[in-house]
Amino acid sequence: MTDGPGTAARAQTQVGFPFRFDSLGRTAGASPDEHVRYLIIQLLLTNPGERVNRPELGGGLASLVFAPARDEIVPALEFALSAALARWLGDVVDVERLTVGTRDSRIEINVDYVVRQTGQRRSDTIDAGQAP
Repeated sequence: MTDGPGTAARAQTQVGFPFRFDSLGRTAGASPDEHVRYLIIQLLLTNPGERVNRPELGGGLASLVFAPARDEIVPALEFALSAALARWLGDVVDVERLTVGTRDSRIEINVDYVVRQTGQRRSDTIDAGQAP
């Protein structure tokens, strides 16, 4: 398929998260690596039942933001978050390791993954109580 008249092939632009405007008043973009990181954060912080027509989508981490961070929840949370990433972002990332830890009554998630499109290895830490 060819581009129509007056169109040029463009690189795909990813919308930044959280949604904001850039200095020119346009929708702020994100690099491909930032975009994948934001997808992971959004998935983990979305509660199942929160998305219309996708009631199973989400990691449920947002529901634990004000819950006491105890070591007892770590294995169950690791399993649930790993399953959510595999199901909903398995075509985008290959998760190599996901660990959940508690520190100062906060839940921290460390995700080691490979971006399938680029093959780049990444490691991100997500604090359940902080905005991205």
